[in-house]
Amino acid sequence: MKKVALAHDHLNQFGGAEQVLSALHQLYPQAPIYTLLYNEVLTGDAFKNCDIRTSFIQKLPASQKLFKWYLSLMPAAVENLDLSDYDLVISSCSALIKGLVLKPDTKHICYCHSPTRYLWSDTHQYAEELEQPWFVKKLLPMVLTKLRLWDQIAAQRVDYFIANSKYVARRIAKYYRRPSTIIYPPVPLDNFKATDEIDDYYLVVSRLRPYKRVDLAIKAFNKLGMPLKIIGVGEQYTELKKIAKDNIEFVGQASEQEKAHYLARCRALIFPQEEDFGITAVEALASGRPVIAYAKGGAMEIIADGISGKFFTEQSWEALADAVIRFDYKSFDGSKLRQAAEKFSSQRFGDELSDFMSKLK
Repeated sequence: MKKVALAHDHLNQFGGAEQVLSALHQLYPQAPIYTLLYNEVLTGDAFKNCDIRTSFIQKLPASQKLFKWYLSLMPAAVENLDLSDYDLVISSCSALIKGLVLKPDTKHICYCHSPTRYLWSDTHQYAEELEQPWFVKKLLPMVLTKLRLWDQIAAQRVDYFIANSKYVARRIAKYYRRPSTIIYPPVPLDNFKATDEIDDYYLVVSRLRPYKRVDLAIKAFNKLGMPLKIIGVGEQYTELKKIAKDNIEFVGQASEQEKAHYLARCRALIFPQEEDFGITAVEALASGRPVIAYAKGGAMEIIADGISGKFFTEQSWEALADAVIRFDYKSFDGSKLRQAAEKFSSQRFGDELSDFMSKLK
């Protein structure tokens, strides 16, 4: 019987990547989880009963609050995680955990949520938006260049890549020069139910970070004067709340039950970001609600324009506002939206992963 371990970049939030890790742990409940850093509170107790094994960064001063300050140490922290006892390692990766150093006979499967965004596709934006002293910003490009070289080499240590979308598969091929198999992430569809009680508001569900482009939704709804609710917290919370008018409500951090309630009753989910996949968009469809989305990234694989939502093609508040004005939420059939979500079920994820594993050499 193979001895299995799971690995994840860092467990200090709970988003789509952590949802995938949770599904992997359900498939391999005895497997320990290796990670750079763990915060039980910020992960919502999702991994409370798991065997979590952290890197030396966990013990460094203020590592929970100043995690990004230890960026240059992360490759060493990853390589120092000792997984020499395992026959199979499955990493859930959007950053650096793919660089684990394993024995020659140990198979490493990387479920890749994205090639490391701040090193590749978003590197220039990351350097500009990082809120750090000027001297840190001056040194950052050199640090990122060194990390980029390491990341490319580290990707060659992986035996098999699984991409969470066609979009990510293309980026894995471009940046890492590696093929990948596409298995869409699991979404627990049974957690979401449709209702006929639709309220007068639109909804954003997102971490409040620059690349999520929640600012576009706020600017659009400031102009439109329509009700908008925003679920989520993050580094931009204070900044975004300052620019929002009274028709925009910040719900803050919501439980899964609260999120399902808001999703089922919104006129539509607003999805302004270019996402690697977009689990929240699937959750909206599972709730019988359409999505108004920026026509790029993983959303293109989830939403059918005019059938399960509406696209806007320019990433600007004006284009989003125009899409909302032209949007008729009553023209969408909740049962058909639910059907569109079915191909992203947790059962399908488990079946496809098992099939993939059975074909390994």
